Amino acid sequence: MNNSSIDNSLYLSNLPGRSATGNSSLGKDDFMKILIAQLQNQDPLNPMEDREFIAQMASFSSLEQMMNMTQMFETFIANQTNTQIVQNSQMIGKQISYMSYVDTDDGKVDEITKTGIVKAISFKGGNMLFELDNGEKVKPEFIFEIRELGDSPSDE
Repeated sequence: MNNSSIDNSLYLSNLPGRSATGNSSLGKDDFMKILIAQLQNQDPLNPMEDREFIAQMASFSSLEQMMNMTQMFETFIANQTNTQIVQNSQMIGKQISYMSYVDTDDGKVDEITKTGIVKAISFKGGNMLFELDNGEKVKPEFIFEIRELGDSPSDE
């Protein structure tokens, strides 16, 4: 056996339990493992400078804080979505008037007013949608009037 060759079983991609499609980002645990390996394998005659070690620990601390903040933001966004759905659930059964845009034969876009009764509320792709009895889905920004069923429009 040639001493300069590397055993194929030592490659990371050949280790059991590892897949090539796994997570490609490094987490705080991976960062700490790298730091520990670096400390264990440093040259005893030329050890890591204190400043380098402190800088790496500061980087580790920053990484951990960013990961915690990301997790908190994800939780916050999920809670906000749930709150919006619950708040807008009062719209179910109400008649709404909304703007719709239709392409005309001459290439222009006409703005028309439509009405419908809200049957369901959904949140898809970051957008709140009001699902109507006519099968349309309307974003809240297109709604300009909300009525109880049976109420007639006022002449203001």
